[in-house]
Amino acid sequence: MSLRVLVVDDQGIVRAGFAAVIDAEEDMTVVGEAADGAEAVRLAGELAPDVVLMDVRMPELDGIAATRIITGRPDAPRVLVLTTFDLDAYVFDALRSGASGFLLKDVHPGELLNGIRVVAAGESVLAPSATRRLIGHYASRPGAGIPGGSAPRELDSLTGRERDVLGLIAAGLTNTEIAEHLGITVGTVKSHVNALLRKLELRDRVQATILAYDLGLARPNPPHSLA
Repeated sequence: MSLRVLVVDDQGIVRAGFAAVIDAEEDMTVVGEAADGAEAVRLAGELAPDVVLMDVRMPELDGIAATRIITGRPDAPRVLVLTTFDLDAYVFDALRSGASGFLLKDVHPGELLNGIRVVAAGESVLAPSATRRLIGHYASRPGAGIPGGSAPRELDSLTGRERDVLGLIAAGLTNTEIAEHLGITVGTVKSHVNALLRKLELRDRVQATILAYDLGLARPNPPHSLA
């Protein structure tokens, strides 16, 4: 079954370019195009895409607001934000609004296609620059944490290893890198990731990263050793 993709951008030539790249793949197809956020919200409901490629700066309703509406619905599609503007505000707002990924529009076609497949599979993808800026933003905050310093009760249900994995996810490591760092198999890492996402009621690794930094559970660089 082909992945159904909705392309959202206020420039027709950009939409056409993305659509041509996507439709050339055997495992995905463009089911619709939208020129602004309001149209994206409507078509996302009508066409039931698996993934929405979302621009940020658009008339009527911007991509951040549209993402928030789309991902707030039951059985929502994944949203992969694409923009020419690598700015902190866009990165943070897009991820907090429910996007599963953030890439720049000058990304290589192969990376774009891989990004679509990754978010459709329930994972997350971030441009390297976005990951560095996200981590750097939280690393520079004096004592990140939620008001009152109290952690969600759900954190008590995490095992020590699951907390280790959560911190390494937030540090930007892939499952393979986490496995090498902890001396366990990739399959075991995947099991830990699925368990912590389920226990914390998080959609994906992006939300896990934001939560980890909000609670001060993660550091800007992965630790040299973990108990």
